[in-house]
Amino acid sequence: MRPRQPHLPPVPFSPAAARAHRAGLGLTPQQVAEGMAAHGIRLLPGHVIGWESGEIRPSEEEFIALARALWCPPAQLMGARPACLRDFRVARELGREEAARRIGVPPRAYELAEATGSWNGDEDQTYALAQVLGLTLRDVPAVLGRGDELEQRLRRCVDGRWQAQVKAIGRIVPVPRETLAAVLTDLQEEQQVTAHWGAGSWGSAAPAQPEPPRRDRPLAERFWELLAGQHTGIPV
Repeated sequence: MRPRQPHLPPVPFSPAAARAHRAGLGLTPQQVAEGMAAHGIRLLPGHVIGWESGEIRPSEEEFIALARALWCPPAQLMGARPACLRDFRVARELGREEAARRIGVPPRAYELAEATGSWNGDEDQTYALAQVLGLTLRDVPAVLGRGDELEQRLRRCVDGRWQAQVKAIGRIVPVPRETLAAVLTDLQEEQQVTAHWGAGSWGSAAPAQPEPPRRDRPLAERFWELLAGQHTGIPV
């Protein structure tokens, strides 16, 4: 028997945005329903009215067809930035099987990742995931629930050998290894300077030095700043 999957909440939807887009095009609910029929979704004008009033919510398929009928990107009808794999996929007007095909993973593997928020892809597959779904590099660990893991691995880079963490971090942040190596090297050097800051004697006549990086901020914040200065192929 196929295992039961966690139930996902409805696709984010803004009734006000849908109403504004329809009004901007000068369309009636009837005309919107006819436009959706051209995209394979047949329903009554009452559904359109119900969505715009907030009484009912469109399904995933209805949502995509509505965006097409209103000639607008699906994300503009969400009313909020996508926050999970499903939302990013819908914003790209992709079905699960098509997304899996483009990413290069079995449909079942992608379906499970979307349902659980757990991703086991390698570096290349994680890069493809970000490209296909339009994720930024910051989005990847956030959407996959791996922000804490990234912070822990960055801490190990600073406290030990960053080379031992490159592969694991590359599965969380899909950038070329040479780019990742350069950023981790800079991060480690900065933090080591910070750790030894103020080690000189009190009466030292050494010239004033620039303020070192703060150690009370998450390492990931500085990691993203350093990464933004590199060519990554995917926006940070």
